[in-house]
Amino acid sequence: MPFIGSPGPTELLIVGAIALLLFGKRLPEVARNLGKSVSELKKGMSGFQEEINRAGDTPRTPALPEQDDDEPFEDLAASKYEPAPEEADEPQTTA
Repeated sequence: MPFIGSPGPTELLIVGAIALLLFGKRLPEVARNLGKSVSELKKGMSGFQEEINRAGDTPRTPALPEQDDDEPFEDLAASKYEPAPEEADEPQTTA
């Protein structure tokens, strides 16, 4: 039993006859160009697949900025809270 969807010998003969009627003497040239197109498509797809594989192999972590040894290290996790100036401790009187 043939696979469902695969053309049998009768279908292939019908497609060949239609192609012969449509293209006539140019059929070998059309087949050659079709073969070249298919091979170019395969080359393009393999290049595309290689590009996808190469992109998947590279890490996607962002690059950290360069740290100069002369500059002091700034702790980014440290609190930026600074206490209020001493002058604010004095009670204000209202008139």
